[in-house]
Amino acid sequence: MAHIHDLTALEQAAAVRARELSPVEIAKHYLERVERLDPRVGAFVTPTPERALEEARQAEARVLSGDDLPPLLGVPIPIKDLNLVKDVPIRFGSATYEGFVAPVDDSVVERLREAGTIMLGKTATPEFGLPCYTETDVSPPSRTPWDLTRSAGGSSGGAAAAVAAGLAPAAQGSDGAGSIRIPASVCGLYGIKPTRGRISFAPVIPDLAGLSTNGPIARTVADAAALLEVMAHNQPGDLYVAPPSPVGFVEAVTREPGRLRIGRNATPVVPGAEVHPDVLAAYDRASELLESLGHEVVDMPPAFNGSILGEFERLWFCFACLHPVDPSMEAELRPLTRWLRERGFATPAPAFLQAQATLQTATRFAFLVMNDYDAILSPTVTQPPVPVGWFEDVEDPEETFHRMERFAPFAAPYNISGQPAVNLPLHWTDAGLPIGVMLAGRIGGEATLISLSAQVEAAVGGFWGDRRPELW
Repeated sequence: MAHIHDLTALEQAAAVRARELSPVEIAKHYLERVERLDPRVGAFVTPTPERALEEARQAEARVLSGDDLPPLLGVPIPIKDLNLVKDVPIRFGSATYEGFVAPVDDSVVERLREAGTIMLGKTATPEFGLPCYTETDVSPPSRTPWDLTRSAGGSSGGAAAAVAAGLAPAAQGSDGAGSIRIPASVCGLYGIKPTRGRISFAPVIPDLAGLSTNGPIARTVADAAALLEVMAHNQPGDLYVAPPSPVGFVEAVTREPGRLRIGRNATPVVPGAEVHPDVLAAYDRASELLESLGHEVVDMPPAFNGSILGEFERLWFCFACLHPVDPSMEAELRPLTRWLRERGFATPAPAFLQAQATLQTATRFAFLVMNDYDAILSPTVTQPPVPVGWFEDVEDPEETFHRMERFAPFAAPYNISGQPAVNLPLHWTDAGLPIGVMLAGRIGGEATLISLSAQVEAAVGGFWGDRRPELW
């Protein structure tokens, strides 16, 4: 029989329903793996074993009661440490929040709990979720399980590391400039950034420019779709609401996508960004595979160009200032965070508004190009996974920031536009390092992306070719 962590999230849920596995058995299995393996991986900042076992015991009682069961009962799903879980410490990746305990649940956390999931703990994230790598002053670096000398990416680096190392079957993440897709790429996973407004940030976290969204990270398309189905919701006061999906996300996994017109482009919007040959090989392989599945794959002109970079930077500087920090604790901020906040606090309100207006205009023109395609293919990042410490192995935080931009220039445009986008774990280098490719869809088009992803996954083979890191 397979080990519990070999099973998908949906297989675990089915085994719980059939009383072949107990939620307590599943929780204990993962907690043992977290205790044994996480010191090497750096996935968790706050494990919650006592809480997980209590939730598992409650789930087991529900199974024995014979009542109707929620869809993911007994399945462990950790929560990223940018999201509030009532009565659990939340650090936002920052030493300045030491000792702070969340007073309420985020509404997406409530949805996951209502679906029956078990929280193993909080996964590591960089300070305030700002960098695309997860290295902090409050927990060890998050490392890709495929090579423990290399970064798991960010800002959902802990979440992706947990899933890739078999410390959880799937995880909740969030994505403001690629923060689901980047770690999914460097950890060999499937991740979905949903359409803007698909998942509420209520009741505390603002949605403002709508750059960021919650979303799932998983090993399989079906698991990610099942998580998205339960995470999707809106709350009164949300500034953005996504259009209804014409097809349920779980249903979309088993639907044929039909013949799609797929545009492809590998030109970075960031000047000076160079795409590594292994990344181009992954991109070309994906193009050939999509063509072999009957889709029309054509080169397309860039929808965005480098003119948006300065305006996006201005927004990023300002959003770095959203987390309140006690002035007496500001010295505890990491150098990059201080550099970003200095620029944010120095940005006048009219300049912030003009940046947002300029990006909206650019997006309107971009849609004149993108609307000709059912999906758009690009690399997810420009390089294979980089060594831990690589982003900060420079003279100053400004160069760290520019390294981030050159590493992940493809993801942020879809946070600006609000479109859904996914990472497909399609390629591994000769050295065994994962490299993903990205597919973006129309606004509200997650179901199409899920159907297409499931078709690609089936063509490649189970678990994207049945690959596992050595520590699995």
